[in-house]
Amino acid sequence: MEYFANREEKRAFILLNAIIFHYHGLDENEEKILLQIAQKNDVEEELRWSYDFISEDYLTAFERARDYLNAEVNKLEKTKRLHFINQAWQANFEKGYITEMEATAMLKLARDWEVDSDLIGLVQEA
Repeated sequence: MEYFANREEKRAFILLNAIIFHYHGLDENEEKILLQIAQKNDVEEELRWSYDFISEDYLTAFERARDYLNAEVNKLEKTKRLHFINQAWQANFEKGYITEMEATAMLKLARDWEVDSDLIGLVQEA
């Protein structure tokens, strides 16, 4: 059974990951991690879409993505919202560190999605 119910969920999932990695500029290691995430979740086409979304206006990309994600992700049940943001956290941690800017961005989104305390709990357990 596929985890994503539709294309919009796929786009939201990979846009979340892409926008966090792009927050301070995408480096080669981050791009490799994003590609692995896309391949693992069968969302390569949606990754290309997210790159186009971000490149439309790099300076406003996070706020535009936040608006898009809030509209799409808030439709999902809480467990899936938490899964999405936790996966983004884990992907960022995979590179060996999470910058303060990235952590702040993910916490803002988690607060928007009403899963911030749940995310903090998961991070503390890890």
